[in-house]
Amino acid sequence: MLKGLTSAGLGEFKDINSFIKLASRYGFQAIDTDSEAIKCFIESEGTAGAKLFLQEHHIEIVAMNLPVEWRESEEQFRNDLPKLVEAAKSAFDVGCKACTTYILPSTDYHSAQFMAVATRRLRTCAQILHNYGIRLGLEFVGPHHLRTAWKNPFIWDLQQTLDFIEAIGEKNVGLLIDAYHCYTTNLSNESLTKLSADQIVHVHINDAKDIPVHELLDNDRLFPGEGVIDLSGFLRALKAAGYKGAVSQEVLTATAPTEPIEGLLEKSQKAYTTIFKKAGLE
Repeated sequence: MLKGLTSAGLGEFKDINSFIKLASRYGFQAIDTDSEAIKCFIESEGTAGAKLFLQEHHIEIVAMNLPVEWRESEEQFRNDLPKLVEAAKSAFDVGCKACTTYILPSTDYHSAQFMAVATRRLRTCAQILHNYGIRLGLEFVGPHHLRTAWKNPFIWDLQQTLDFIEAIGEKNVGLLIDAYHCYTTNLSNESLTKLSADQIVHVHINDAKDIPVHELLDNDRLFPGEGVIDLSGFLRALKAAGYKGAVSQEVLTATAPTEPIEGLLEKSQKAYTTIFKKAGLE
C-alpha cells in the first residue's frame, strides 16, 4: 500500500507543488487533492511538466474530490456537470484514477426521494468518469451527531453503502473506506476482510479520542497513532481483502493547526512507519 496524505489537519499549502515537495520530503508516496488544484497544476506546469514534477518527487496524485454538488437542486447539479468533464480530463492527464465524495447520514429531503435522485445523479457522474478511466469512491459518514443533523435518516454504514453502489449499477463505483467512520459505526476489521479488492476505491486513515463512540464528532479527529483505533488491524484487514492502493491521512479538526506543517508531517511519518510495520506492510 502507498503512504498517502490529504491536506486535512496540516494547514494551508502555498500550492500543489509545495504539497508534493513536502509529501515527498517526509517519505510519502501519494496525495489526495481537489480538482481545481489539479487544473492549476497543469496550467502552471503543462501536462508534460506536471507529470515530470510528480515523477521527480516520486509522488502520485491518487484521488480528487467530486466537483459536482449532487445533494442540492437539479439545476445546480446540471450546471456542475461540465466541471466534472474538465476535471476528469485533467485528472487523467496526471494519472489520477479515483474521484471521491462523501454521503451525509441524514438529509432534509424525503429519504426515498433523495435516494432516487442521488442514485441517478451519481450514476451520471460515474459514467462521465468512466470515459476517462476514473473510479468513483463513495464514503459513508459514521459520527452519530450527523445522523440527526438533518430531518430524515440516510446512509451511514458499510452495508447500506454497498447496497447504494449496487443500485447505481456502474462498475467503476466503489467504496472510500475511512478508519474513523468504520470506528464510529462499530465496523469490525473482520468485516473489511470480506470485501473484495475491486470494491475498494480509496482509503483514509486517522484516529479517535478515547470517549464513548456516540460522542465522537466528525471534525474532532486525531492523527494516526494518537487515539484508540486499531489502525494496524485496519490495514491488515484491507491487505487481506486484497487492497493495494493508497492509504491517505485525513484529520478533520474544528480549528486550523498551530504547529508548523513540517512538524505535523514528521509526526505523521513516524506514525505511518510504526503502524505499517506493525501491520506487516514494511
